[in-house]
Amino acid sequence: MELMERYRRAQDGLDAVLAAVPDERWDAPSMCAEWTVRDVAGHLIWGQRQMRAWATGEPDPERTGAPGSPNPGAMAGDDPVETWRKARAASVPALTGEALARTTSITGIGEVPLAAVVPLMITDTVVHSWDIGHALGMDVRLDADLVALAADWAREHVVRRPGFFGPEVTPPPGADEQTRMLAFVGRRT
Repeated sequence: MELMERYRRAQDGLDAVLAAVPDERWDAPSMCAEWTVRDVAGHLIWGQRQMRAWATGEPDPERTGAPGSPNPGAMAGDDPVETWRKARAASVPALTGEALARTTSITGIGEVPLAAVVPLMITDTVVHSWDIGHALGMDVRLDADLVALAADWAREHVVRRPGFFGPEVTPPPGADEQTRMLAFVGRRT
């Protein structure tokens, strides 16, 4: 499935950013207000666990990593990269065609098949890849196809409130697609 291939690419991009975080920088501030780099990683790990729960019908993971949580870094543990990789490895195989057809309820969106959540997860993953990398001075160039998908998803579904997406900011004149998408979801580049 093309959508799942895009999801894999978003996850691969995040994996590369996480693997580049120096050990001493996990508790540095991220581009997400009040969250450290470890907190953003913990939120993304929570997302993998939540997708697995929705796909399998298992109980939801603890809310520690949910959007707006005060300390999602607790989910990342002492080795955020390994914790991310384990959560991803447990989640992806559960996302079968049958599981993606299951209905779930998403705050701000409503009742949708799990497949409709995948673009949200792609958007979250690419934006947070940038949040982590940019905060640490990395030049994070996101996959152009994923930027377009994220921009389209955000324009249709963005939830602007604390713990979700911030107010739209004005991109600089002549901004590229990545910068415009990030500005739409409240990021200053």
